[in-house]
Amino acid sequence: MTPRIFYRSIAIAEAITWTMLIAGMILKYAVKVGDWPVTVGGFAHGLVFIAYVTTAVLVGLNQRWRIRLIVGAALTAFIPYLTIPFDRWLERNDKLNGGWRTTATGHPRDGHWVNVVLRWMLNRPVLLGIAFVVFVGGTMATMMFMGPPGGRA
Repeated sequence: MTPRIFYRSIAIAEAITWTMLIAGMILKYAVKVGDWPVTVGGFAHGLVFIAYVTTAVLVGLNQRWRIRLIVGAALTAFIPYLTIPFDRWLERNDKLNGGWRTTATGHPRDGHWVNVVLRWMLNRPVLLGIAFVVFVGGTMATMMFMGPPGGRA
């Protein structure tokens, strides 16, 4: 799976979970079916939101985006459906071209510890996948323990 496909898949999933959350809020407040639609949509959206931000950082580092672009990519998850046009912008501006950087390329920053660790992890895709799932799941579990935004009712 290329960085482009990975990023695009998570960006689309982020937009889908926005739809689930919005539909859940409509069902809860307009149709009055109870809290469960927001609970389901909110959980899915929260999990994919964390995965999207993590993906933006991982792909951004791999593609050598400037920090400002990585932060901008992460911020697109806060506005419903903005991940899709942002993904298209990245595509038009050749920000998703190329594969995973598993070897040093001679770039001046190849020796930076972040790039060394990135290459090390990219060369161990199973370990990277496990670390990704553990990080996203652990972050979600921490957020669930802390409680919903605005506190518990």
